[in-house]
Amino acid sequence: MPADRDLTPLDTASKIFGDAPLRPDAERLGIARTALVAAFLAAAAVYLVWRLDSFHPDALAFSITVYAAEVFGFATAALHLFMCWRLSVRAAPAPPPGRAVDVFVTTFNEPVEMVRRTLLAARNMDYPHQTWLLDDGDRPEMRKLAAELGCRYIARRVNTDAKAGNLNNALLFSTAELVAVFDADHAPAKEFLAETLGHLNDPGVAFVQTPQDFYNLDSYQHRRARERCVIWTEQSLFFRVIQRGKDYWNAAFFCGSCAVLRREALDRVGGFASTTVTEDLHTSVRLHKAGYRSVYHARSLAFGLAPANVVSFLRQRMRWGLGAMQVWRRERLLSSRRLTAAQKLCYLASILTYFDGWAKAVFYFAPVVVLTTGVMPLAVLNEEFWIRFLPYYLLGFWVYEEVGRGFGHTLELGRYNMARFAAFIWATFGLARKRAKFRVTEKALGLAAATRRYLAPQYLCLFTNAAAIPVGVALYAWQALPLGALAANVVWAGLNLWLAASVVNFSLRVGGFRRRDYRFLVPIPVRVRAEGNRPVLGVLDDVSSSGFKFYGPIPPELRVGARLEGDLFLPAGRLPFRAIVRTELRAAGGTRVKCLGCRFDWADEAERDRLDLYLYGSDVQWQLNGLDDRGRTLLERLGAIFRRRPRAAEIEPAAHWAPVLYHEAGPSNETPQVGLVSVPEAEGEPRTLVTLFPLDLTAQFRFRMVTRTGSYPLPGQPVPVKNIATPAAPIYVYQFAA
Repeated sequence: MPADRDLTPLDTASKIFGDAPLRPDAERLGIARTALVAAFLAAAAVYLVWRLDSFHPDALAFSITVYAAEVFGFATAALHLFMCWRLSVRAAPAPPPGRAVDVFVTTFNEPVEMVRRTLLAARNMDYPHQTWLLDDGDRPEMRKLAAELGCRYIARRVNTDAKAGNLNNALLFSTAELVAVFDADHAPAKEFLAETLGHLNDPGVAFVQTPQDFYNLDSYQHRRARERCVIWTEQSLFFRVIQRGKDYWNAAFFCGSCAVLRREALDRVGGFASTTVTEDLHTSVRLHKAGYRSVYHARSLAFGLAPANVVSFLRQRMRWGLGAMQVWRRERLLSSRRLTAAQKLCYLASILTYFDGWAKAVFYFAPVVVLTTGVMPLAVLNEEFWIRFLPYYLLGFWVYEEVGRGFGHTLELGRYNMARFAAFIWATFGLARKRAKFRVTEKALGLAAATRRYLAPQYLCLFTNAAAIPVGVALYAWQALPLGALAANVVWAGLNLWLAASVVNFSLRVGGFRRRDYRFLVPIPVRVRAEGNRPVLGVLDDVSSSGFKFYGPIPPELRVGARLEGDLFLPAGRLPFRAIVRTELRAAGGTRVKCLGCRFDWADEAERDRLDLYLYGSDVQWQLNGLDDRGRTLLERLGAIFRRRPRAAEIEPAAHWAPVLYHEAGPSNETPQVGLVSVPEAEGEPRTLVTLFPLDLTAQFRFRMVTRTGSYPLPGQPVPVKNIATPAAPIYVYQFAA
């Protein structure tokens, strides 16, 4: 890296917080939330200043340790407030024609099926480009796959510098002006390049990063919230809020996948950074220090595979943390004069995240010390403490939710803090480690055998807090612990015990999966026929290109082992298929077959590819099921009560879906079109209609819902809700009024 150049006073003044005219438009915090933040900061100042005079004179080391953890927590909260005060708002400029674009898909040891899906989606993107498969495993099956799909292929026999080395090696062969980078599991949406390339019209922009979203909603980092349609992920806050906040200060960073980079900028900083195990963060720092800007395009345009279990989840976080420590040590983030003050604060906030493991460990084990020794971190636990502590503590939770704009989910975040605190502690030792072996994030399912070993810190927290409670009761009985201290620390230990138990329970529950492929929650209308029977309409759900569940009229001939054939109704047209019945799933009581579990028997790969292209590389399962990772904050709930605005039409959660036949009213010889209609959970709720072709709403249509007992007319005319983009063509969503 070149040395920091001397800056003139004018340069220094202009670089303190960045060049204001270049900042994007911003979504601000708002008056109510700003007032709440002000109240929190005031409560924090009152509490933390008062705490300086509350140390226990006979336990100074313990007192200072707990107080240091509290101060660290406030410091990271303040950095979080700085980053998230304003969130960037960007519109995608139109991409100019004629840009040379190479798309790099990196692989090392991922399954062929996974890489095939990503290459299909990458090849299917709209803007003219060349797709390259960069194979660090030098596998013959990958060479064959690339040739079959018409992609360029590069292999390395020596994996120097891991992924960064793989990408830098590809740059030796590529001459394109722009390169898009995807991991082997991240399938891009059809419009990825069309939406991102326009940001690079500005020659000062080095890269455009998009969110990393995930299609496997049963992963370790996905949690379904109380609201049935809210599925939060551990990275929601980062990609929905924090990256947008960093983007406002020109500090959004490259995340290693789902991004487009300018070749000239990469060449200027020596390619992808290869001296740390996080080439993405390190490359971002070098590009920002070189004076380039970054853009965060906040729309999800690629979907990958999230860690399936706690083992792969923690391995990934440890690698990220270790790399962050290496970047901090190598790049002198806080002393460099080539980063603005805002950029330094944003990078510092990301790196300090891993030191939070130490603070959390103090809070998890402090009540154990108190309950087993009678030693308190405060001189006196009295009313003065509570009237300062409770407002600070409660306002802290509330502010976090509000500043997170509904993506904070404090309760779920507390569980993940418990799950990863020891991994974060381990990662901080990277400050002293000069070398570390790169470990690819485990994509394969089924690492349950290692789960208990990775949960040792959580087991320790659970058992020590549980054992400390009866010891504390005994100390109180012996008058070695005051009643107030006993009560407060029993509640504290109980909370830690509950967090640890919930993490252990969840981790063991998702420790392994029986299926090789993820099954999408995507309903697809289908016509099936068994040998000697006429076709029947039904719905496929819980579907992948390996298998599915069939709901609908089930002929007696369709039993385990039977063969069937039919047609899937997809936006790209009808897709013929064959399948074998593998299981019969019965309704409650066991008297009636509810659905059939089937395995596809594809005639050729091209037919299978058409289904994979529909399922991967889009958020159709989120949109068809009305799912979201954002909940409503308390202020938003209160505002909704007072405003009482009319509710907009939207996709309602369905108990299940049924096929629907529709055609224009009046005499017609045309074959009815096939779509989907939701069967709501409660009578009187609106129904959602999904069609593969747009309806002419100036005409009258007749709709008949098909069930296992017959077909029934659906009264009324549908109202348009939205169109959902898929890799082949959009699908159209309407709503029947309740």
